[in-house]
Amino acid sequence: MRFFLLLATLLAATPAFAQAPGGPPAVGVVTAEPATVTETSEFTGRVQATGRVSLTARVTAFLEERLFAEGTEVAAGEILYRLERGPFEADVARQEASVADISAKLANATSQLNRAQTLLQSQAGNRVNVDDAMTAQRSAAAQLSGAQAALRQARINLDYTEIKAPIAGQISRTAVTPGNVVSPSTGALATIVSQDPMYVTFPVAVRVLTELRTRYAGKGGLNAVRVRLKLPDGTAYDQTGRIDYVDPSVAPGTDTILVRTSIANPVRGTAAPGRPVDRMLADGAFVTVAVEGIEPVKALGVPRAAILTDQSGNFVYVVAAENKIERRNVQLGQSTPSLAVIASGLKQGETVVLEGLQRVRPGIQVNPGPAGPRPPAAAPGR
Repeated sequence: MRFFLLLATLLAATPAFAQAPGGPPAVGVVTAEPATVTETSEFTGRVQATGRVSLTARVTAFLEERLFAEGTEVAAGEILYRLERGPFEADVARQEASVADISAKLANATSQLNRAQTLLQSQAGNRVNVDDAMTAQRSAAAQLSGAQAALRQARINLDYTEIKAPIAGQISRTAVTPGNVVSPSTGALATIVSQDPMYVTFPVAVRVLTELRTRYAGKGGLNAVRVRLKLPDGTAYDQTGRIDYVDPSVAPGTDTILVRTSIANPVRGTAAPGRPVDRMLADGAFVTVAVEGIEPVKALGVPRAAILTDQSGNFVYVVAAENKIERRNVQLGQSTPSLAVIASGLKQGETVVLEGLQRVRPGIQVNPGPAGPRPPAAAPGR
């Protein structure tokens, strides 16, 4: 008795499109119709800073001061380290004295040359004296050029005692602390990584890149697409970018071409002086790159749930003449999470099975009816 009661309960709970006793199974169907879609292709990309600089000492000296907070952002031209200046200031003073001394010698040699040339116009002059005076004057002029060059080098070395930021960006921790001797052979003292904008590079199969170029050829090529990102946690990034570079060579091992986009990476919240700045994109992070068309297009589509897949590929069940089921292999286009775009294999107006798929097979007769409303698709990144 309990068995019959349970069976009756199950039959009462059967959906409306279940097979009636002795009749064809009822199925929910939709019509393949054109839909407005935004064509999108997704790739895996890596965030890359547009600039990266390793700070090194250009002269050998004691490191006296570190003037930045580690992990903060610095401005281009900001002084980051100060080295011991005394020896270099003394060298500048010595070279200035050398320039002054040789300048005096050159002035005297020039006077001697002028006097010898004047005497040559009279009987008291001597050609040999003129030649000697000219040689002395030219030698003094050459010595002055050398001294001036040494003075310029001494001043350059003095300037090197202040290590400045060549670019703006976030600075790493310091590798050498004050009190140590640093030199060009010490290596990087710290690294600056630019923050805004950022590059995102992603490999694209040659076939896919060719399809993208063909698809948007009449709309401006790759300039007609925009790039959106999903962060590592799956959330959508609120900035968009454009493709600004395509590598000229194909990677032989993967048959892909590296594509790059530039995208803004603004400060989040309020930046406090001397404190790390909050930005969403970090150099080296992996992200999901969505390349999508700027203008939506019309394409033949059916709900994504109507698409089935087996070893032969994607297919749908179509209600054909006399309500008999036919299998149709389909080629999908650039689809969305809720809509499957049909590139080939299906015609507009054909009836596709959406509900009751587990009860149909090719050749059987069904009782079709309108499918119920589908639940809304989750927003991307949610």
